[in-house]
Amino acid sequence: MADPRALEEVVRFTSDLIRFDTANRGGGDCRERPAAEYAAALLAEAGVEPTLLERTPGRTNVVARIEGSDPRAAALLVHGHLDVVPAEAADWSVHPFSGEVRDGVVWGRGAVDMKNMDAMILAVLRAWSRQGVRPRRDLVVAFTADEEASAVDGSGFLADRHPELFEGCTEAIGESGAFTFHDGAGRQIYPVAAGERGTGWLKLTAHGRAGHGSKVNRENAVTRLAAAVTRIGEYAWPLRLTPTVRAALTELAALYGIETDLSDVDGLLEKLGPAAALVEATVRNSANPTMLDAGYKLNVIPGTAVGYVDGRYLPGGEEEFRATLDALTGPDVDWEFAHREVALQAPVDAPLFARMRAAVEEFAPEGHVVPYCMSGGTDAKQFSRLGITGYGFAPLKLPPGFDHQALFHGVDERVPVEALHFGVRVLDRLLRTA
Repeated sequence: MADPRALEEVVRFTSDLIRFDTANRGGGDCRERPAAEYAAALLAEAGVEPTLLERTPGRTNVVARIEGSDPRAAALLVHGHLDVVPAEAADWSVHPFSGEVRDGVVWGRGAVDMKNMDAMILAVLRAWSRQGVRPRRDLVVAFTADEEASAVDGSGFLADRHPELFEGCTEAIGESGAFTFHDGAGRQIYPVAAGERGTGWLKLTAHGRAGHGSKVNRENAVTRLAAAVTRIGEYAWPLRLTPTVRAALTELAALYGIETDLSDVDGLLEKLGPAAALVEATVRNSANPTMLDAGYKLNVIPGTAVGYVDGRYLPGGEEEFRATLDALTGPDVDWEFAHREVALQAPVDAPLFARMRAAVEEFAPEGHVVPYCMSGGTDAKQFSRLGITGYGFAPLKLPPGFDHQALFHGVDERVPVEALHFGVRVLDRLLRTA
């Protein structure tokens, strides 16, 4: 059981980590090293030997191994990232890098994504050091850089250049799952991630004939791009159910006493009410236009125009995704992946999933654990290159009205102190026996 000092430390560590400005603006504009050194020092104090690794100066990762009591057991990877998305201080109620603790809540960028989980990991391992606890299986702990961009300086670098550090790892836990979802009708649902949609960030380039803005031009690159972007934005992707999403729908339907009619998924989602938000983004592929770039002067028709699309595809859905984009862009617009990562799927009948369920239910007996698929992606994608099956498990017990998912990358990101205490207790329970 986590001791009182661990409960104090998780709050302090979350606050301290937030104070390190590790905003990742993309293009290499980030410096995680101060936060990495802080985490490494806390591990060292607990007798855990950390290794600091960089692909690019200042973009620091921390990896450490805790030896388990059963040498025959496969190792478990526990990972969290140190970078955060940017924040505009003028938009916030408190400064986003203050780490202020106010009215039982820790405020700041990274409070839920995901310096809270980093702090939980550190607090649990330090409590084990005081108590003389050893896990059943080896634990490999990784605090990574660059998750909020391409991961090329973080988990991608570690998986490609330092696979030996993850020897024996078959499973992993990271963000995001095991948080309280209140359905508005008194039910508390704890979704645990057992899948992720793939990442297909696209660059579209339309070609045309440059010319004077006052002349008729039937080969206008901007018009061609706009038409393609409109087709993509308005396209209705067909329904595709993966095993993880099927399991989520089946368990949610049982919880609500609804017949599981997977021949009418949209109708089933409607019957689930607010709980449909856990599933509705992952029953189809998606492609959302996000940026446009064309021209250099108002009265000049440019020869090319560029647009960007945030595409996501389900496990097994990449071929359909590619073919659909070929059709939607048409003959005058080329597309390519600006960034691509695989879709993931993890078994929900695995012993680790059962242990995650049991750990949550021990401390939240009123809760209902269900599997779900994440609409976006995490470092689990890169670690999957090493044959590691990833789950999203960063436990938090949240009060009604606290919209956890809206705070990811949102203004006034924050986490209740009690949620952190719950997370430490659940994580401690899981990692001792996983």
